[in-house]
Amino acid sequence: MDKVEKYELLTRQIEALIAGETDAVAVMANVSAVIHEAMRFWWTGFYRVAHKADSDEKELVLGPFQGPVACMHIGFGRGVCGTAWKRRETIVVPDVEQFPGHIACSSESRSEIVVPVCSAEGVVVAMLDIDSKELGTFDETDKKYLEGICKMLNCL
Repeated sequence: MDKVEKYELLTRQIEALIAGETDAVAVMANVSAVIHEAMRFWWTGFYRVAHKADSDEKELVLGPFQGPVACMHIGFGRGVCGTAWKRRETIVVPDVEQFPGHIACSSESRSEIVVPVCSAEGVVVAMLDIDSKELGTFDETDKKYLEGICKMLNCL
């Protein structure tokens, strides 16, 4: 199966998997698992937008994921995830070492894609973050299908 066929099947699986589910953690857990398993990425998971302790400021906090341990807190505008959150747009990074301010949770991560997840009201509530051990893993096909998947998650 080529990449497009995998994403077509994956999209249908996720649609069926989350139909009627309203619990955000359950949705993120299963969606990260099914993407990770189907596409064989190195790290697949979510960062949730949450209030910092004792503050009105918000940050990204590690949510459900598949893969090795990860950074638990990421500030607005920091690293690939924080920058994608600030810009409210998907960022594809062919070589993380070339991304200014990249946060290295692991030296094994070589390329990355981060996709915002918005609520039904259009507010960014989470980020889908996927890393690869290979350079240049992610392209416009990944961007298109992962953005489509994230649009299905407006129940978060």
